[in-house]
Amino acid sequence: MAIATALDRLGGERVDHRFKGLPPNAAGRTVRELTAERRNLYRGGFTTPILTLSAEAVEHNLRCMARYADRHGLEFAPHGKTSMAPQLFWRQVEHGAWGITVAVPHQARVARDFGVQRIFLANQLVDVAALGWLAGELAADPHFRCVVYVDSVRGVELMDRALRGAGARRPLEVVIELGSDGARSGVRDTDTALAVAGAVDATSTLTLVGVAGYEGELPEADGAGVRAWLESLSALALTLDRAGRFRDTPEIMISAGGSAWFDAVAEAFAKLPRFSRPVCRLLRSGAYISHDDGRYREVTPFNRIPEEGFLLPAFRLWAQVVSRPEPGLALINAGKRDVAYDLGLPEVQVVRDTADRMRRATGVTVTRLADQHAFLDCSGSPEPPEVGDWVGLGMSHPCTIFEKWPLIPLVAGDGTVKDYIRTFF
Repeated sequence: MAIATALDRLGGERVDHRFKGLPPNAAGRTVRELTAERRNLYRGGFTTPILTLSAEAVEHNLRCMARYADRHGLEFAPHGKTSMAPQLFWRQVEHGAWGITVAVPHQARVARDFGVQRIFLANQLVDVAALGWLAGELAADPHFRCVVYVDSVRGVELMDRALRGAGARRPLEVVIELGSDGARSGVRDTDTALAVAGAVDATSTLTLVGVAGYEGELPEADGAGVRAWLESLSALALTLDRAGRFRDTPEIMISAGGSAWFDAVAEAFAKLPRFSRPVCRLLRSGAYISHDDGRYREVTPFNRIPEEGFLLPAFRLWAQVVSRPEPGLALINAGKRDVAYDLGLPEVQVVRDTADRMRRATGVTVTRLADQHAFLDCSGSPEPPEVGDWVGLGMSHPCTIFEKWPLIPLVAGDGTVKDYIRTFF
């Protein structure tokens, strides 16, 4: 399916009750029709709560990471599980991404349904039905590539059995995942990796193309621990290469990189030794596209390397003050159903009053969340928000922000809604 046709389907979807926050009087219009109206977020009939993405911030972040990857000789497969938004997948590809990373079969199916030609599936895939689907995708499209983790001989055996049962016509590319004691998945030592490589070599359904892993879940996920693990990843790749385990691939893939340590990844990959064939140095950071107002604002490598660039938080959730029942207390109509809270409570950033005046929300903090309300402490504010005012929140953790909103307005700085981003969680 042509990319334009696949994305065009999203524009043809009807606006209705499934999409919270959108104008009630837009019901029945297609998303394309609503987009063409260029409504104003504040005066266009949108209801609260409503999550928005800054058009300028998203574009800035796309360009920033594309420049970073290019400057350091990295290929880039950003993690699609962050947004699960095909429109953003294609913005990433248009900005030079090698492909899209996913974690589970559902996410791979979404990416494929919208024409993504290169997928990095960062898990060992042993689901028979999913492997059958993947075998069919590889058979139907000779240009489609999918690279999958392996980390055990049993996993290789199960994958081989499922692929043979599905009549696989093309071998599935796999990389050995390197983990660490006490961390997440992945082999723990070189001997196990060599055994897994041998098991792959004994099949006709799998081809070993490299090594990979994720440094963000290491027990010692500090600079020293991450750099030591990256050295182990490089050493494992070299050991496998010298053992002749990459003889069936034209290039060796070495991949790592979340959103907190991609500078260490770039540094380590720049020091890779000489291999028997070209190396694809693949970075997989995903949270950058929206950034955030919490954890990723604190841990982004650009804090350590400001000369390399910076990211902008793109999210803002607008809610409305619906009650001022006590002095110093305000309640807004957004809670756990709307707000990400797994990495901290949201921060109150701005207030837009009923006269359309915007001001900073000085001295206003979120103290706790209920299902549909947030409690705001206004006791320290010189100008606390009143009933009817809109309150703009910044939040942490892009993955759990995107997942709560199936259709998100992409808003320009002047309040014009330029597009609507569809998510598939």
